[in-house]
Amino acid sequence: MFDDLKPHISDLRKRLMISALSLFVFFIACFFFYEPILSWMMVPVEAVLPPDSKMVAVEIQETFFTALKVAFFSGFILSLPVIFWQLWLFLSPGLYDHEKKLVIPFVFFATLMFLMGSSFAYYVVVPYGFEFLVNFGSAVVTILPSIGKYVGFFTKLLFGFGVAFELPVITFFLAKIGLVDDRMLKDFFKYAIVLIFILASLLTPPDVITQFLMAGPLIILYGVSIYIAKVFNPAPKDEDEELEDDYEEELEDEKEGK
Repeated sequence: MFDDLKPHISDLRKRLMISALSLFVFFIACFFFYEPILSWMMVPVEAVLPPDSKMVAVEIQETFFTALKVAFFSGFILSLPVIFWQLWLFLSPGLYDHEKKLVIPFVFFATLMFLMGSSFAYYVVVPYGFEFLVNFGSAVVTILPSIGKYVGFFTKLLFGFGVAFELPVITFFLAKIGLVDDRMLKDFFKYAIVLIFILASLLTPPDVITQFLMAGPLIILYGVSIYIAKVFNPAPKDEDEELEDDYEEELEDEKEGK
């Protein structure tokens, strides 16, 4: 049994090495440009900070480790096409020949959806969330946000939204290989709502507005996923549905006969 797994383990090691090498190259490149990237990351919070507040480094090494975080996150974003490509190549041996040809659409839409999720977080969720956090208690305290903690929270939020927006792409892949269909997703919908709101509460600031800003798009994406599963792997009809379809066809035939 272990001998049968050796080729898969070897292939997995190869895909991970290529992905890690891509990430490392982009990480090194982004490290030399971390200052403009960091300035871009700070735009949402600087827009809501009081006039007498500014970002600070609490510890001596905080600026350096923040630069590493910025470079790593930026390198990860730039290496996404390579990572998704390697993921597809690892999974492709279990696919049919016509399914293997979907590598370019998969890489394109997986990268696009991640960027869309991160952009939604940056332009919509982050401004509202940090405005709430900054204004809360600002009348009695002076806001001096730590640059390291801000970047950590910022990247966590963008990464969470990016992964969440992959739901339609994941559904498409699972539907193509026959693991999910539209009926399964419909039956799981009520549980999905609970999980979505739990995820939103964990990834967003502790206020209702930003939690709904994350939960709302995810619910819509879940609905899109149901439609995708219905197109690419529709659930087989049960007897009642078949009888209903036959009855509707008979009615249409009678109308055409008249």
